[in-house]
Amino acid sequence: MIPRSGSRRFLTLALVLATASASLAGDLDEVLQAETDRLQLAQASQQRIDAVVEQTSELESEYKQIMKQIDGLAVYNDYIQRQIDSQEEELAQLEQSLDQVDIVQRQIMPLMIRMLDGLEQFVELDKPFLLEERRGRVDRLRSLMERADVTLAEKFRSLTEAFQIENDFGRTIEVYKDALVLDGATIEVDVLRLGRVGLYYQSTDASATGRWDDDAQRWVATNDGKARNQVRQGLRIARKLVAPDLLLLAIPAPEVAR
Repeated sequence: MIPRSGSRRFLTLALVLATASASLAGDLDEVLQAETDRLQLAQASQQRIDAVVEQTSELESEYKQIMKQIDGLAVYNDYIQRQIDSQEEELAQLEQSLDQVDIVQRQIMPLMIRMLDGLEQFVELDKPFLLEERRGRVDRLRSLMERADVTLAEKFRSLTEAFQIENDFGRTIEVYKDALVLDGATIEVDVLRLGRVGLYYQSTDASATGRWDDDAQRWVATNDGKARNQVRQGLRIARKLVAPDLLLLAIPAPEVAR
């Protein structure tokens, strides 16, 4: 049996222990709650850090991509600038060339007129073959020179072409029909041209044969049978009826150049 005084002490101790336990339980809950709150704050902070890190990584990747584009644009801009510099230099050269073209045009037109005058004089002083054709060519060239719708290059090309035609006459032979005035009478003839060495004719009825006399500056008839035969042979050669062969025909002696 516990004494009454001991029973009081036991109750007091039990009360103290119960009070202490309740106090400890309350402190533990507070500690646990505080820890829970700390963990939640830490998790939220970590989430914010992760978001910042991810955003930073994306910004860094975007930055690197933009820098690559900038480097590429710098290279491209440098290429374009070199092209622009080259085009500006070419443009300056073209402008200079155009200025020179104007000068050349002012100089070349009088030159072409003098060339055409020389060509006309040459035709008139040359042996009288294909005169209508050659004079017509000169007349057409004079009309061409006066046309504003024809370029300078085309005028020059036509003029040099005429000179080339005249030059080719000296390296070819041909036969063509013509009407000659002989002793006051006009007769139809076949004219044999041997380059620019000699001109010979034979009437279409083969009754008359002759040659151009440079000294007398007129057509002269010949009664030499051998000469007639040679003219006939030359006509056949020019018409390609027989193979080329040596012709024994009178030709004017060459003059000393002055």
